[in-house]
Amino acid sequence: MVTRWTPWAIALCALAAGLAFPWLKTPLIIALSYGFAALGVSILIRAGQVSFGHAGFTCLAGYAAVALTRRWPATDALVLLAAGAGAGLVSGFLVGLFVARYRAIFFGMLNLALSMVLFSVLGKFYDLTGGTDGLRLERPPLAGQVLERAPFETALLVVAVVLVVACCGAIRRFYAAPLGQALVAIKTNEVRLEYLGLSACRVFLTGYVISATLCGFSGAMFALIQGLVTPEMGYWVRSGEYVFIAILGGSAQPVGAFLGAVAFEFLKLFASAVLTGTWQLVIGVVLLVLIFAAPSGLSALLARLDARPRKA
Repeated sequence: MVTRWTPWAIALCALAAGLAFPWLKTPLIIALSYGFAALGVSILIRAGQVSFGHAGFTCLAGYAAVALTRRWPATDALVLLAAGAGAGLVSGFLVGLFVARYRAIFFGMLNLALSMVLFSVLGKFYDLTGGTDGLRLERPPLAGQVLERAPFETALLVVAVVLVVACCGAIRRFYAAPLGQALVAIKTNEVRLEYLGLSACRVFLTGYVISATLCGFSGAMFALIQGLVTPEMGYWVRSGEYVFIAILGGSAQPVGAFLGAVAFEFLKLFASAVLTGTWQLVIGVVLLVLIFAAPSGLSALLARLDARPRKA
C-alpha cells in the first residue's frame, strides 16, 4: 500500500532535499514540526471533534524548553524535545480533565478560549515571558555535540525524519488497537460505546493527551529551529493552520498530517513570494479544490490511486 511506505518516502525525500539544497532545511523542519501538531489534531478529528486551541500546547512546550535551558544551559536538544512532549502530556492531561466531557462546538470553543488566555498571559508578563517579543533559545548541543548552525540544522532534520517514520508507525498501531477503535466510536455512536462498558470520557481523554503530547513535541522542535519562542506560537491563527493541515492531509492515515504539512508550508512559502499579501487567498482556493477533488485528504487520494487496477 502506498500509504504504508509514504512515511519512508517523505523522510528520504526531505533528507535528500535538505542535503542537496541547504536553504530548504529550515522550511522542511518547520513543516515536519507542523506535521506532528497536525497529527495530534487529526486524532481528535477521528473522534469527530475539532480543536481550535491546540497551538496553546505547542506554545507552552516552547516556553518550557526555554525555561529548561535557562535553568540548565547545557541541556541537550534531544532532552528539550522530550521535555516539550512531557509539557504537552502534563498540560494536556490537566486541560483534558476539564474539556473531555464536552463535544462539538463547545469543545472547539473551550480549547480556543483556553489557548487565548495563555496567549494573553504570555504577552502581559514581560519580566517572565519577554512579552510579545518572546524569549531567545540559544542553540543547545545535540547528542552531546556543540554544532554550528548548518550542521545543527542537518542533525535536527535527521532527527525529525527518523521520528516521522517512528511516529507514523506508532500511531498506525494505535488506530488499529481497541482504544483507537473506541476513539472512532465516539464519532459514530458514543452511547453504544457506553453500553459496552467503556467510558467515552476516559477514551476521549486518552486521545486528547496523546494529541497534546504530539503538539508539545512539535512546539519544542519549532523552538529549536527558530531559536525564539513568542506568544504568537499559541495564537488562534496557528491553531487554525493545524486544522487546515489535518484536513489537507486527511485523518485516515497518520502520514496524512505530514503530507499536508509539507504541502502547506511550501505552498505558503511560494505563494507569499509570488503573491505577497494575498497568499491566504491561494490557501483558501486550494482548500476549496481539495474539498471537491479529494474530500478525505491527500493520504486518501494516494490510497485511492494505489487501489486502482493495474494493467497486466
